Parts: sequence; C-alpha cells; structure tokens
Amino acid sequence: MSNTVRDITLLEKKSVIYRRRILQCIKNAKKGHTAGSLSCVDILNVLYNRIMNISPDNFTDPYRDRYIQSKGHSVEALYVVLSDKGFFPDSELDTFSTYQSHFVGHPTRKVPGIEHNTGALGHGLSVSVGLALAAKLDNAPFKVYTLLGDGELAEGSNWEAMMAASHYKLDNMLAIIDYNKLQITGPVDTVCNIEPLRDKLEAFGWHVEEADGHNLAEMERVFGSIPFKNGKPNLVIAHTIKGKGVSFMENNYVWHHKVPSDSEYSIALDELKLS
Repeated sequence: MSNTVRDITLLEKKSVIYRRRILQCIKNAKKGHTAGSLSCVDILNVLYNRIMNISPDNFTDPYRDRYIQSKGHSVEALYVVLSDKGFFPDSELDTFSTYQSHFVGHPTRKVPGIEHNTGALGHGLSVSVGLALAAKLDNAPFKVYTLLGDGELAEGSNWEAMMAASHYKLDNMLAIIDYNKLQITGPVDTVCNIEPLRDKLEAFGWHVEEADGHNLAEMERVFGSIPFKNGKPNLVIAHTIKGKGVSFMENNYVWHHKVPSDSEYSIALDELKLS
C-alpha cells in the first residue's frame, strides 16, 4: 500500500470519528445544526490535517495561516476538528450549548483555535478579504481560508467582498463553498437560485475549481495547489451532500437544525462505523 493511500485511509477514519462526535454533541445538547456540519466536516478534515499551517503551538504566530468559518452555524464540525487537533480537551465538547459554556452555537474567539466570531451570514468572506489584503501589504507569507454555505450566497456582502478580492488580486486566499444545495427552508434553487454559480464567480474575477466535497484525496490535491492563477483569488465549489454519512439525513433539509431521537441516534451510529 502506498503512503498516499495509507494517509487517505487515516483521513477517512477521522471523518467517521468526527461525524460520530458531531452527532454526540448535538444529541447531548438537544440542539444543533446537524446536516450542515455533516456536509462540511470532510472539508475541515482536509484543511486542518493536510493543508493549513494552524496548530495550538503556532496560534499566536503572526505568520500562521488563517481560517474563517463564514457558515458559522455549522460550528459543531469546527469544534470537533479543533478538539482533535489539540486546541482543547475533548471533554469540553460535552459542555456544548450548556449554561455558561463558551461552546455556543456559533464560533466565538472565547474558544481556543477560533480566529474570528462568525454566524451572521455574509460576513466571513469580507473578514477574509481584509486578512488577505493585510498579508499582501505586509509581505507576510500566510494564506487565508474561508468556508461559505451555498444559501449564504444570497447575502449581498459576499459579492462586494468578491469584487474587492479580485480588485486587490488576492491570490493568497481560498474560499470554499459547501455546495450541498439545501438550506433551512428547502432547496437553494427554489429559495434563492444562485445558478449559474461558476459563471457568476468567474465574472467577479475569481479563478474557480470544482471538487467532490467528500473525496478527501481530490480536495487535498485541489486545496494544496493555490494559487490556481497568479493575481486571482481562489475559489473551490465543493459539491457535498447535506447530512452526509447518515442515510435518513442525506439530502433532507429538515435536518438542517434537528436533533435525532434515541432510535435515530442509534441507527446513525450504526451507519457510521469504522471499517
């Protein structure tokens, strides 16, 4: 077995472990954004374990990479990955959404490893543009990564940020769209259609690639190849499945914010077993 295959197998096992822990956090708290966290966790797995220069040891280093989770409501996935990376003990996840816990339903800088408070949709990309521009002005080597939701693209501030990123030639940033094609009230194309998405993004001056948001090897290759083109900001449309990994949650928008019953939780854990 090649080292590459072995490494991907380890990442695949991490994704299963992450999904099980996400569900456990939500079940314990009796609240949480279930399906969106399951759709984006593979993206976070690749970013934190293969791509970004971010760790508990370098989090005060001004030259570390920056990660902004613009789709802040899927914070459960981020918390689980940060715990695995050693930013805080796993046991702290058991306080998620409990009284006086810092582990609330959107990212906050009170949690170690969180770069910026997010959750009001449409703000994360603007913050990322500011960070990437600062790096350019300072001749700093760090890169900026941000994750957006597809429903979030209805917010106009995203498109202002995209124009600014193109204007300032911010090829040191990568935006990833978790394109699961569902949002809280239904399919994106019926709530507020964003297609033709790639054409729109390219018209705003970005270099766009597409990837399977659950294919870890493909994402590692694509995310690791920025800048795609010198002088252009980078964007990946990651095609994902909302609720990925649990059959009755997949492609079902009612699981956007829904807690599994005891029987549903048992079925989900049975489906999420390490091979």
